[in-house]
Amino acid sequence: MTPIFALATSLLWGLADFGGGLLTRRIPALTVVVVSQILALTALGTIVVATGGWSEATPRLWFAVAAGVIGPVAMLFFYRALAQGPMGVVAPVAALGGVLVPLGVGLAAGERPGVLQVAGIVVAVAGVVLASGPGGGAVRRQTLLLTLVAAFGFGTVMALIAEASHTLTGLFLALFVQRLCNVLVGGGALLVSARRGGAVLPEGGRSALLPALPALAFVGLADVAANGTYNLAAHSGPVTVAAVLASLYPVVTALTARGVLNERLRSVQASGAGLALVGTVLLATG
Repeated sequence: MTPIFALATSLLWGLADFGGGLLTRRIPALTVVVVSQILALTALGTIVVATGGWSEATPRLWFAVAAGVIGPVAMLFFYRALAQGPMGVVAPVAALGGVLVPLGVGLAAGERPGVLQVAGIVVAVAGVVLASGPGGGAVRRQTLLLTLVAAFGFGTVMALIAEASHTLTGLFLALFVQRLCNVLVGGGALLVSARRGGAVLPEGGRSALLPALPALAFVGLADVAANGTYNLAAHSGPVTVAAVLASLYPVVTALTARGVLNERLRSVQASGAGLALVGTVLLATG
């Protein structure tokens, strides 16, 4: 089941990134993050109450707290890097963080992938880099530092959420706690930005924000579901396999943009998507 859950994670994260990317074209990015997480928090709270998730409170929830604090910080560093440097360099480097940190954790824990899985990891990682659209353009040292911090943060969140719970009802509670911390940290950053004169609402004010609520809810819920399926993937098989397959979300984002917005894939991106698929097959059969 690990490949199924991990690929579902890639699908959900890829769609969430696509939706979030569209929304940030007309709504401030930090507002998109905070509002989408508030809507997801509301849905998760309902699920936790309905399933009795509060009874699953254990010290493992501290992993969820840490993931909830680190996640928004990593995202803010990521957005700053995107604003300063070429997206074709920033995006794939940040995506690789989601592979390397959990991969290192799995190897340190004693996991040893087979020959086919090692080949699949190498091919899939190369595919992610290519499909994300690596390109030219000078990268300033500050931009590279911001990207590396974001990459480490994304990978750390994946590793933490995998340890936050070992039961389904406990997972709902862990995701709720993670989202609560996301909202607190992101909301604080949004308040600071507003006090410094930064934009909080889109042009047109609240009346322009209301029609976007369904899309914001989708982004938040898809992100939550992706964290959940990654937790299930990490517990149903090797973390090394789960991390690589879950990192294929840039391929999903690129293909969705091609289908919905008719964006043309460059040959290097198409080649990357093909390599990612090959790597997926190797990992699944290994």
